[in-house]
Amino acid sequence: MPLPFLTADRAFDTADDVALPFDDRERWRRPYRPGPWRVGAAAIVLLLASYVLFAGVIIALTDTVSAAGAVFGIALAMIVAALRMLRMGVWVSARGLRRVGFLATRTVPWDRVVSVRTVQQPVRWLGLPRTVQGQALLLVRRDRASEGMPPLLTTHNADFLARSESFDRAADSVEAWAEEYRRG
Repeated sequence: MPLPFLTADRAFDTADDVALPFDDRERWRRPYRPGPWRVGAAAIVLLLASYVLFAGVIIALTDTVSAAGAVFGIALAMIVAALRMLRMGVWVSARGLRRVGFLATRTVPWDRVVSVRTVQQPVRWLGLPRTVQGQALLLVRRDRASEGMPPLLTTHNADFLARSESFDRAADSVEAWAEEYRRG
């Protein structure tokens, strides 16, 4: 079963001349792997969810079914949150650029993209209010002012903290997709 959040380096993992699933440019794919901070946070949430599931089994055996159902619901919410954390990021396809957040997903078709560029600016550290100097990948749209839009990627988010080479590769990849599909 392919894991769609690990599609970035699959071309380098195979020695076959078989057409790979992401050769289809109509499929959404993330042009980088999720970072260790994001994967670690999701792993901790899944570990906590396993304890909650175990508690739900004990409650189901000793207490009421409704109490166990509530605990199982909490565990399910934790699992969904961990999986959503892993899906967060920037995804590209021939149709456009998609920014997947924890609660919202926004898709911008390529014909509305003016440019995608890397700039030096203060960025949020791991999404917290604290800002540090870093690089950000910004999307400039045709139909909106880009001043209020959050950056697509930063050097200090959960995917690229202490991985500047990975940020550079991901930013170059997204910029290349934008350049290819803006021309038509």
